[in-house]
Amino acid sequence: MIRKYLLFVNRRHYASKWTVLFIDLCIVAVSFILAYFIRFNLSFGFDVQKLWTQLPIVVVLFFLSFLMSGSYKGVVRHTGIKDVYAIFNATCMASIGAIAVVLVNRSMDFMDGFTIPLSIIIINSLLTFITLTSSRYVFKICYESLLSSNEAPTKNLLIYGAGESGIIAYNTLTNHSKVRAKVIGFVDSNQQKVGKQINGVKVYDKSILTKDFIRFNNIAEVIFSIQSISPKQLRVLVNEIVDLPVKVKIVPPVEDWINGELKVSQIKRVQIEDLLDRPPIEIKNSKVERDFEDKVIMVTGGAGSIGSELVRQICKYNYRSLIVIDQAESALYDLQQELKQAGFFNFVPLVGDIRDKNKMRVLFEEHRPDRIFHAAAYKHVPLMEQNPYEAVKINVAGTKTIVDLSVEYNVEKFVFVSTDKAVNPTNIMGATKRIAEMYISSRQQEGKTKFITTRFGNVLGSNGSVIPLFRKQIEKGGPLTVTHKDITRYFMTIPEASQLVLEAGAMGKGGEIFIFDMGESVKIMDLAKNMIRLSGLHYPDDIDIKITGLRPGEKLYEELLANGENTLPTYHDKIMISKVREIDYIQTRTMIDELCISNLFFKDNVVQLMKRIVPEYISNNSDFCKLDKKKNTKEEPLHQLNN
Repeated sequence: MIRKYLLFVNRRHYASKWTVLFIDLCIVAVSFILAYFIRFNLSFGFDVQKLWTQLPIVVVLFFLSFLMSGSYKGVVRHTGIKDVYAIFNATCMASIGAIAVVLVNRSMDFMDGFTIPLSIIIINSLLTFITLTSSRYVFKICYESLLSSNEAPTKNLLIYGAGESGIIAYNTLTNHSKVRAKVIGFVDSNQQKVGKQINGVKVYDKSILTKDFIRFNNIAEVIFSIQSISPKQLRVLVNEIVDLPVKVKIVPPVEDWINGELKVSQIKRVQIEDLLDRPPIEIKNSKVERDFEDKVIMVTGGAGSIGSELVRQICKYNYRSLIVIDQAESALYDLQQELKQAGFFNFVPLVGDIRDKNKMRVLFEEHRPDRIFHAAAYKHVPLMEQNPYEAVKINVAGTKTIVDLSVEYNVEKFVFVSTDKAVNPTNIMGATKRIAEMYISSRQQEGKTKFITTRFGNVLGSNGSVIPLFRKQIEKGGPLTVTHKDITRYFMTIPEASQLVLEAGAMGKGGEIFIFDMGESVKIMDLAKNMIRLSGLHYPDDIDIKITGLRPGEKLYEELLANGENTLPTYHDKIMISKVREIDYIQTRTMIDELCISNLFFKDNVVQLMKRIVPEYISNNSDFCKLDKKKNTKEEPLHQLNN
């Protein structure tokens, strides 16, 4: 019957706080009577009439103290240390109140003959505190034991970290009625904690993390709960256990807890992003706020991965108006709805193609932008290798259109979103972005527009990036596809990339190419193996990795600086300015004009002209490698333009 009642309470409702208050007051009354019996050696050697006179006053004092401390409001089955503090505070307040009443009555005698021996007050305080705490603890234990006998734990856990964060994670997991789990132990590298117990749970050294220990205790998950840990340290610790048959989860930083409290739903699996060995970029004393004050801002490609995040961040500033242009109608609509739901309305979403010069001119004439962030581009290397016409039309001709209009309409700043693939390009996409960089540089000296370029590597979570691809392949059971066992890439997050672009626009004086310290490059093969392991699977037993060969135009590794380039520092130690080589702007612009108006359906002619504009463009694993062989057999003067 008790079990059925407890299960009913668990599934239906919690006990009323007024019921808890009534029971607490009953416990106070019983404790006060027991205090007299203890004081007088378990006999009736005291005035019983005085006891009945004092009892209502003591109960009233405790009633007031319970109301003030709120000790009766806690959920009994989830009693924790904070509830014990509340009971202690209530007991102290009531006892001090009783002493105060006795002392005041002695001097003013408003209750004839009323007094309570100090020893009775002290004994009653101890009894009340112990009984109130014990009653809650006994109920909690009975509830958990009866509940667990009906619904056995579905999984056993280990918590990595026996500090304060680990204890909070333990309390959160054990107090959550819907999480049928048991914490087998804590794991900590601090030898002073090893061998001790926390809440009855033993603290182990990390050396116990072996397959035998995991299997013997049937452990399903290891939860990392260490607040002051860097991505590098986390990666080392995770690498030590990813081969074990367990899921690896992590407790988020304290600042991400909801209202300062950890929720079970926030304990997530360790993501590959958590293990990238690069500290996040933090820009302090940002100039962006002042730079955007009362300005008209235009973002091209505003519905893409980078463009949409730029728009989200710009919306937080005090600009005059924000113009968002993209040819992808559905993606632009989704962004519009997202911003409206977030409470942002001062923006104008426009469907448009940057290749349409007449349409762009109308927009410039109507809105007169002060700042332009140009993120519109085609970016997928293999697709662009097969479609050079589209790559040139968008990445070069489209950029040229926006640049020319910026000069014509006296735009103050133009910030171009480029890529590390523009450095010593080996593919169509990278070459078109490099040509766009060169055209922007050639227009820097004209008019008042300040042209600024940003270069960065692969963006985590962007459309078509490798990590979402690997996740989909894991969900389908594999295999994961890697183009080469030695291929490496730099990575950054979308917010970081967008933050860099905004900051570059604020700090730029015109003509700079901004790059930043992205840490060590990541070996894609290692990344694939870690993603398999973090999914609780094993390579190659559960999921294999297939080497598919380099795609057309793909590099083994990316570069942020071209040969002959070096960097200058900025006020942020992670952001640098690339010092680029001098080029012949007149001849370069002539060839770029020719490229934009030529018959682009003849691929070889287009790529040949691109290689003349960018001499360092050497195709790799592509049909266009034949053009490099021709070039080597017959040198042309234009090859020396950028030397």
